[in-house]
Amino acid sequence: MAANGGMSAGVAVPRKRPALSPSLRMTPAPVLGKFRPVVGQCCQRCTPDSLARHRQDAKSEQSANLGFSDILSVNESHTRYRGWLVRRMCCVLFVCARDVYPGRGVARQERLCQSHGVREALASEVKVAKDHVKDQVKGHPLSFFRPIINTCISPFFLRCVGWASMKMFSWLFGSVQVNLDHFRALRAASREGSPLVYVYVRQSPLDNAVLSLALFFNGLRVPYAICPFPVANSFLRMVLQKIGAILLPSSAASEEEAETDALYAPVMTSLLRELLAEGQSLSLGISAESGRGRQWLDAVGRLVRDGDVPDVRLVPVGIAYDGVPKTHVQPGPRLRRLFSRLWKKAEAGSVRIHLAQAFSLREMSTSGRWRMDEWCSLKDLLEPAILKRRLVSASAESGLGQRRTSWPAPPRRPEPNGGESRPSDAVAVHLIFSASCCAAVMSTGLLSALLLYRHRQAGARVSLLCRDVAWLTEELLFRDKDVGFGGSLAQVLHTSLALLAPNLIMAAAPPPSRPDPFILARPTPDATLELERRAQMVTRAFILEAVGACAVSSALHDVGARTETPDGGVRGRAEFDVALSPSELNRRALRLCHLLPAGFRPPCQSPQSFALDAVESLLRCGVLIQKEDHGEIPVDDTRRRKRVSTWMATDQPDDGQSDQEAAPFYKMSRPSQCPDMLLFLVNMLAGRLRTLCWTAAFLERLASPLPEAHFVTELRSHLRKTAQENKRQYESCSPEAATDAVETFVDLGVLTKENGEEGGVFLGLTPVYRVPENQSKLQQFIQQYLPPP
Repeated sequence: MAANGGMSAGVAVPRKRPALSPSLRMTPAPVLGKFRPVVGQCCQRCTPDSLARHRQDAKSEQSANLGFSDILSVNESHTRYRGWLVRRMCCVLFVCARDVYPGRGVARQERLCQSHGVREALASEVKVAKDHVKDQVKGHPLSFFRPIINTCISPFFLRCVGWASMKMFSWLFGSVQVNLDHFRALRAASREGSPLVYVYVRQSPLDNAVLSLALFFNGLRVPYAICPFPVANSFLRMVLQKIGAILLPSSAASEEEAETDALYAPVMTSLLRELLAEGQSLSLGISAESGRGRQWLDAVGRLVRDGDVPDVRLVPVGIAYDGVPKTHVQPGPRLRRLFSRLWKKAEAGSVRIHLAQAFSLREMSTSGRWRMDEWCSLKDLLEPAILKRRLVSASAESGLGQRRTSWPAPPRRPEPNGGESRPSDAVAVHLIFSASCCAAVMSTGLLSALLLYRHRQAGARVSLLCRDVAWLTEELLFRDKDVGFGGSLAQVLHTSLALLAPNLIMAAAPPPSRPDPFILARPTPDATLELERRAQMVTRAFILEAVGACAVSSALHDVGARTETPDGGVRGRAEFDVALSPSELNRRALRLCHLLPAGFRPPCQSPQSFALDAVESLLRCGVLIQKEDHGEIPVDDTRRRKRVSTWMATDQPDDGQSDQEAAPFYKMSRPSQCPDMLLFLVNMLAGRLRTLCWTAAFLERLASPLPEAHFVTELRSHLRKTAQENKRQYESCSPEAATDAVETFVDLGVLTKENGEEGGVFLGLTPVYRVPENQSKLQQFIQQYLPPP
């Protein structure tokens, strides 16, 4: 294995990569051939016209599947020339032959200064009348933004940077795979006249560069990219601005600091309007955790609604890494540290880029098909169930209420509960969900999910992992989730083990079975957090089954039908003999789905429909079976059991009760792997739920309101201490999990934000949850969905 240093003492570690048995070495994965599911289709509910247009274009072309291509693999066949000299200069010839769509900022500054938003911002900045603002434009107010306004695309710089990027990425990644069919669809969409806006979920500073290089090499217009990180080096800023990178102001140290500038937002909004009016493409990233970057999507939406831009075509982009490269180096004064990585071959694996179908923003914004019946806070949706009160909210009782997005709002921006920002937030959540769904599952994510959710405590041998990899790959493809790998099982497993080696413990097997080594996830916080981050793509693919499995686990927990085994499973005969009520399972799944973060389920789907699909998904995968028995009543259906007890006492049944007794119910299926499958699905959401449960226990220590920063620090310390006591479950103590738990509890009405007398925000308990009994109910509500310890 590539990295064996630092292994645990007392474990026999082989010096070389362990050899697999001959049978495993020759076993091909039956689903890793040319077949790939169709991903990234337009939403049938929100944008049916765009989906119908794509289907019509696909029928008219009637062309074969073009397959995948590695943009880093350029050879003589990609040029019009042949010969030994061409083979040595094929990259230069290929880059020079690419089409470039230059963008010039001719008179852009003059038009931008005439913008109403910029004039108002300048008027308030320089304290002069609006009639004299034009005379002040050439002075100090816009001097910091003039380089940003003059951002353009130069063919010479674009070709030079494209060649250099290809050389750099060839050292960082093994390959950058793209689906050629996606580019054919984008070419057809670009011919319709509306500019394209590419939206991706932020993972790495290289996201924009990888996407732009893929578009450039496949003959599409290179977009103007909004870069959220600061660049201090003046030469590098000049080069990036020549290839369409819209950078932060040189005076800003971060994206948050730039947003505090009164001129930054109106200048950027006017610049986006000018670029879209010129027909240029845009590229922007949105953070799934904090929502950073959505303000520019809001600006584009306002331009379309106000009529400044007729329409734009949004393209969700799924970028999947085998391993996100650790490029935390600020590309400024420490630029040489980044280039020093080129001297050493990095083992970051491959990259897979999926470009979803483009859809009309005007169609999605004006049709209103995405709207739910009601937008509610988490307090209205879940507090009656937590405190076991009568449901007073009609939306909470019916399940049609949609949880309001709880992203923190940037400065000088309306709050998310405002009427104008609701469509923009819904579009942003929809794009996050679409980009996450079309992203491929890489081999490292698949193996991380198996080691964390299926073989965490006891580990597994390579032969067992090979079978699990083949099984899980088939399940992913069955759910129309693409995978970013191919080849034999041995090749896939060797590649993923090499990339995950620092996070694993690999021990040689005893002599009789030495070719079959033993693999175990390293029980350390850093290793667990890294594996958990990679396994999130698998969790998104199985989110329906995971929610349904947690609902079943909650029902079994309440009826006392769970029997625990030494390895933490739920084996025995009892769980198979328990009858579960469909309505009760739907109710439990509905409550759980409200706790899911943005991007895990489509916002255009009602929570009630999502809960129904979650329970039905367990029927499709064989965890539950449906039965109908006139003599058996689900043990978790308290209403029917109460009616039956009354009938037995009075000995006078009525027709309505007898009809209800014949209603279908669910039972656990009897295959031997069913309990393991249920635990595998429950473990996918256990990390997030456990963080909420530990946070609820932390509330007992909160005697008085604390400053928000101090509260978060104390909570992180509590989560780390709790995880250290358990010697596992470190994924529940990450800083992101703590921040998300605080936002969830604020939305749930457990914590309240108050402004202190000396400034700052304080977090304290609301009067309802100052009662210890209610705190215990909150902890029990969350704990019911957790697997056994």
